[in-house]
Amino acid sequence: MSETAGRVLPVYLVADESRSMSPVVDELNAGLRSLHEALLREPLAAAKVRFSIVGFSDDVIVHSALADLRNETTLPQLTVRGGTAYSAAFTLLLDRLPADVRALKREGFAVHRPAVFFLSDGQPTDPGQWESVYDQLVDRDRTPTGPNIIACGIGEAKAETILHVATRPEFAFVATPGVEVGLAIAEFCTALTRSVIKSGQAVGGTEAELVVERPDSFRMAADVL
Repeated sequence: MSETAGRVLPVYLVADESRSMSPVVDELNAGLRSLHEALLREPLAAAKVRFSIVGFSDDVIVHSALADLRNETTLPQLTVRGGTAYSAAFTLLLDRLPADVRALKREGFAVHRPAVFFLSDGQPTDPGQWESVYDQLVDRDRTPTGPNIIACGIGEAKAETILHVATRPEFAFVATPGVEVGLAIAEFCTALTRSVIKSGQAVGGTEAELVVERPDSFRMAADVL
């Protein structure tokens, strides 16, 4: 059976690029390089994953369109600018996910529901605006390609907000208080890497499923009172 007759999992990293991320953006970029290297060492899992990198602040930038990372020599660098407009990220996904899924299907793939790994270090600067576009994105009657969203909060991000963004309570994590932010970023990237590889292995097996690993030094947002 050719690879194009198989199933693939679209994965999107949606990362906060607000100015408050300045101290840790280098750690985040290093983590993405490690993810890329790990996937190159796992070609069978990597074959089942298509990966995109999106950065948001006051606006949104698609740093890397959905791609097979086995064919990429380097990954783009995330940068920092502006505020933390969640609506920019969710508006982009609302437009991008249906188009990406259609494109993969035209290539002959069966497509697993997209997975979005969302990382933020602060509260949204557009309260009262992002919720409506988010609701449309995750409403699978209105948006059949609505993703599974795994949300991770560090820094000033509140557990209740991260819990709102995640599509399931078990997909919402916040860094344990007192954990150094750079370490939290590194552990987020490690968990992202494990999740992507294990999900790729599962999608390539008999039971296709999304595998989500909790980052070390993070706790379930639902457990924060």
